[in-house]
Amino acid sequence: MDLSIIIPLYNEAESLGELSERISEALRGHVSDYEIIFIDDGSTDSSWQVIQQLRSDSSNIHGIRFRRNYGKSAALFCGFEAAQGDIVVTMDADLQDDPSELPEMMRMIREDGCDLVSGWKKKRYDNRLTKNIPSKIYNWAARRVTGIKLHDMNCGLKAYRNEVVKSIEVYGEMHRFIPYLAKNAGYDRIAEKVVKHQARKYGTSKFGMERFMNGFLDLVTIAFLQKFGRKPMHLFGVVGTLMFLAGFICAVWLIVEKLIRQSHGMVFRQVADQPLFYAAIVCLMIGIMLFLTGFVAELISRNSAGRNTYNVKDRI
Repeated sequence: MDLSIIIPLYNEAESLGELSERISEALRGHVSDYEIIFIDDGSTDSSWQVIQQLRSDSSNIHGIRFRRNYGKSAALFCGFEAAQGDIVVTMDADLQDDPSELPEMMRMIREDGCDLVSGWKKKRYDNRLTKNIPSKIYNWAARRVTGIKLHDMNCGLKAYRNEVVKSIEVYGEMHRFIPYLAKNAGYDRIAEKVVKHQARKYGTSKFGMERFMNGFLDLVTIAFLQKFGRKPMHLFGVVGTLMFLAGFICAVWLIVEKLIRQSHGMVFRQVADQPLFYAAIVCLMIGIMLFLTGFVAELISRNSAGRNTYNVKDRI
């Protein structure tokens, strides 16, 4: 099969029929063997009934329905598992992504040798205060952390080689960082294409203000995994050891100072009467906990090393 199009959706019944028609029109004359996989993420409207009707009209339309809403990452994960096309495309179901971009993105995969082509909504029709400005800040931070020079990393319109989506695991809300996951798996030929962005025609956005906090936390996770995902002891062990040494040195200093003053008949304070002593105790305890955290994390990392997390490019 040439192409798989994965479309996660949540309460988008009004747009599915029009989206399917526009995809068929855009691909006419470019590709004949393709499939559209709708992932119904626990919709409470008639989205699933619409998918069933579309399936009865066309055999290249497939559907996966969740029992409840799990989120976009879960939908993409199941879509990636089901995709059979040599090229896999993801796009949103709200008609804001233009299917006419698909032929050129496929060409960039086939002819330019790209592993992943990410869309860039250079001109947006979203609310500037709640969407555009936060998006620019997020993408700036994501570029600094991941080292991937994309203007719109969270754009839903992306094209991949099939082997890319089979080699990455999208979990939590990591759909925002799929280019990083691909790069981390060894697929670093990542390109960007300016795509048309259209105003939402039906319904409202399903993402609230919590996406900003979730995006920040995911960015912190990415930064940690990039440096210490395989060697957590290098972070927790080093910081824990430094804190333990700081607390130990302070405690020893207080005890030695008291003994020296006491031996010379000078006025001295009891070690336990000094605030620095309790600060030293806290440092000792935190240092031990951090060291043990790193040790446990290292054990978990080593025990999971048997899983096939290394991508082999060629064999002879």
